[in-house]
Amino acid sequence: MTAQNTFTPAWFLRGPHAQTIWGRMTRRRRLVKLRRETLTTPDGDELILDHLHAPVRNDRFRFVLLHGLEGSACSVYMQGMLSVIARLGFAATAVNFRSCARDPRTFGGTLPNRRPRLYHSGETTDFDFVVRTLRARAPHVALLAAGASLGGNVLLKWLGEHPGQTDVIAAATMSVPYDLGAGSRHLETGFLPRFYVTRFLVTLRKKAQQMAAHFPEISGRLDLDAVARAKTFREFDDAANGPIHGFTGADDYYTRSSSIHFLSAITTPTLCLSAADDPFLPAEVLDRAKALASEAVDFRVTAGGGHTGFVAGAWPWQCEYWAEEVLIQWLAGHAR
Repeated sequence: MTAQNTFTPAWFLRGPHAQTIWGRMTRRRRLVKLRRETLTTPDGDELILDHLHAPVRNDRFRFVLLHGLEGSACSVYMQGMLSVIARLGFAATAVNFRSCARDPRTFGGTLPNRRPRLYHSGETTDFDFVVRTLRARAPHVALLAAGASLGGNVLLKWLGEHPGQTDVIAAATMSVPYDLGAGSRHLETGFLPRFYVTRFLVTLRKKAQQMAAHFPEISGRLDLDAVARAKTFREFDDAANGPIHGFTGADDYYTRSSSIHFLSAITTPTLCLSAADDPFLPAEVLDRAKALASEAVDFRVTAGGGHTGFVAGAWPWQCEYWAEEVLIQWLAGHAR
C-alpha cells in the first residue's frame, strides 16, 4: 500500500473526537508479534523494549518508536506503525517509557519501576540511552525514529538537544503537543476534552501515589491530597509531575519540556504531521511551531484527523490509518 499525499477523513468519522476515539474502540492491539526485552538503565531502573518479531528483508536500518501518554507498544497507533514496518520488511523496536507496558492485573500490587521517577514529555535521557544501546549493539544499522503525541514531543526535544547527531538519520512525528502549557489550558474546557484528561489521570494519580508509598524522598515532596484531587493536567503536574522530576511546578515543567522551543535547532530530516482540529491542542500552536521549525523539518498540517486518528476509508470495516502509512513510508524513503 502506498499512502496518498492528502488526507480525506472517512465520511462516517468527520469530527475530531470521532477521529480520535474510533481506533481506540475498534482496532486490535495485537496486530504483530513482539519479542520483549527488559533493559537496565544507568540509574538502576528498567525499560521495557518490544522488538518486532517478523522477517527482515533490509537489515541496514531499524525503526525506533515512541508512544504517547500512558500508552505502550500495544497502543493501537503503535501496532499500526509496527504492522506497516513489518510489511516493508524492516526491523523495529518500540520503547515503553518507565512504568508503562505493565500488566494491569498485577500493577495494583507491584511497583511499576525501581527508581523514584516516572516519565514525562521532556524526559529524553531514556531515549538517548536506548539509541546509544542499539547503536552499540549494531554499529552498521542506522536508526529511523517515530513518535506519537508525548513520544513525538520527546523525540523532537531530543533532536533539538543534539543538533548534528548522526545516530538517527531521519525522524517523524504525529499529533505532537508542541506547547504543553497551551495544550493543558485547551483541555480544561468542554466536556470531551475533560473526558480525555479524566481517563489519563486515573492511572497517573495511581502511579504518583505508589511512588510516594515506596520512596520516602518522594513522599516528602508530594502533596498527596492535591494529587488525589487533581482534575486537570496542570493540577497534576503541579502536585506530582513537577516535584517528582525536579521542576518547580507545572509552568516550569511546560517551559522546559515543550518541543516548540527546540524545533529551530533540529538538523535531522524530520516530518511533523498534525491535524488542525486536534482536540488536544489549539490550532494557533501549530502556526507558531511551523514558523519556528528549522529547514530540516517538513511540517504538515491537515484540516482534519483529530489526535493520532487520521482515519480514512469507504466503510467502517475497511478503515485506513493514513498518518501511520505516511510516517513509516516517509522514513523508509530515507533507508538508502
